[in-house]
Order: sequence, then C-alpha cells, then structure tokens
Amino acid sequence: MGIRHFTYEDGAEFTARARESKDLHHPWLFPPTTAQAYTAYAGRLIEDPSKAGFLVCEKSDGAIAGFININNIVEGGFQSGALGYGAFAHAAGRGLMREGLDLVVGHAFGPLRLHRLEINVQPGNAASIALARGCGFRLEGFSPKMLFVDGAWRDHERWAITTEMINPPRPR
Repeated sequence: MGIRHFTYEDGAEFTARARESKDLHHPWLFPPTTAQAYTAYAGRLIEDPSKAGFLVCEKSDGAIAGFININNIVEGGFQSGALGYGAFAHAAGRGLMREGLDLVVGHAFGPLRLHRLEINVQPGNAASIALARGCGFRLEGFSPKMLFVDGAWRDHERWAITTEMINPPRPR
C-alpha cells in the first residue's frame, strides 16, 4: 500500500470506484460520483490548507483502494485534524485501509506536525469503528445529532489518537 495526494487527473478512476461502491458506502458516506462533483471535492482537498486528502493506492498497480482526508486542520495550540475515510468495494476487507490509515497518521504526526487526530463515526458503522480501533484510536465520547448525513442529524462516536499514544515519552 501507499498513499498519495489527490490530483484532478484521478477523477475518472475515483468516480468509477465510488459508483461501484454505493452499496458499501450507504448510508455512511457519499463520495463524488460525477466528474463535476469530483473536481469540486478534490479542489477543496488540493487548494485548502486546512485540508489534506490522500488516496490509498495498491503498490502493485497503483489502483485506488480508498481515500483518507484530514479536515479542519487547526494549527497553533491545537495542532489537530479530523479524519474522514472510505474504502472502495474492490478493496474492502483486505486490510488495505488499515495500512493506509497508519501511513496517514504517520504523515500527520510527522511532516504535518499535528498532535491529535479525531474520527467521528456513526455507532452502527462497525467497519469504520473496527478500523479506528485497529489503528490505535481510543473511544473518547459520544456526540448526539452531531453531523447531518443522509437527510438527518446523526449521532457519532468520537475516536482520537495523539502523538503520545504512538510515540510515548521516554523516561529520563
């Protein structure tokens, strides 16, 4: 597995994969399925400094297996970002997103110099919760009616990880 930033040229493959994955994604997320929607979506990830978007790609052929975005990046005393992610149907259940998320966390805590990442997951999304837990995120709380998803305000669990959880301070 590898990760790389979104490009506008990825639109055709990304939207085809999103259309193939509608059943997997519903009702949790709705990635862009048209060229116009992809251009707007990728543009925000490419051009907005408060976002960083990554494609999770298979090493063998470079095929896009999924995506992981760091949104709402806040610097200063907060040094934090909120993660959103999704696997595509052909890659689901193969462990590719776990490897990709580990790489994104390493990038966030390395070159981006963030201190904390948070994932907000609907309680019924077992696969997403398993991914967060498997990558070392801890459950920190519950937020009723947190995000507007699929026509309604949905409850979310808050999962987070900090640099200390990955690289604990060494005793002196």
